[in-house]
Amino acid sequence: MYDALVLAGGAARRLGGVDKPALVLAGRSLLDRVLLAAAGADLIVVVGPERSVERPVVWTREDPAGGGPAAALAAGLAHVTADLLVLLAADLPCVTAEAVADLVGRVGDEDGAVVRVDGSPQWLCSAWRTAVVTEAVRGRGLAGSSLREVLEDLRVSWVDAAPGGTWRDCDTPEDLAALVAGSERRTT
Repeated sequence: MYDALVLAGGAARRLGGVDKPALVLAGRSLLDRVLLAAAGADLIVVVGPERSVERPVVWTREDPAGGGPAAALAAGLAHVTADLLVLLAADLPCVTAEAVADLVGRVGDEDGAVVRVDGSPQWLCSAWRTAVVTEAVRGRGLAGSSLREVLEDLRVSWVDAAPGGTWRDCDTPEDLAALVAGSERRTT
């Protein structure tokens, strides 16, 4: 049993400021693809501006709006009730329900489990004990803070992933073009 917390409020500067979670790949928005992967959650909380989505979610905003991922994490935590939470970015178009379930299972005796690609932690591809993360954000000024600053001292189980796989994100026009090209090859 876990809740999912999806951050969907970034500025998408590397994509020219477009509404990245609303971008469509193979007939489904990037956000809806992540929500489908998180369908095993008891509750899904999306932090960002409200959009039309395919499944029921709880919407919230960070304070201040645009305050960054650590502030978004704190805003979402206010709605999480499960002992475990999955923290995901809205720009993970290849993530699957199986990958999310595996990540939750890897928390084990640690505070959390974090995907690592080429040795780099992907904080927005992680699962956590809710109480530990709540304590980590308590009393901190979070506006403008990174997730690394908030989470790096917690005990984690590292989940090494191949570049370009299930945990691939979509940050640049090149990322999007590669995903579209791959999607088109699979449908022809």
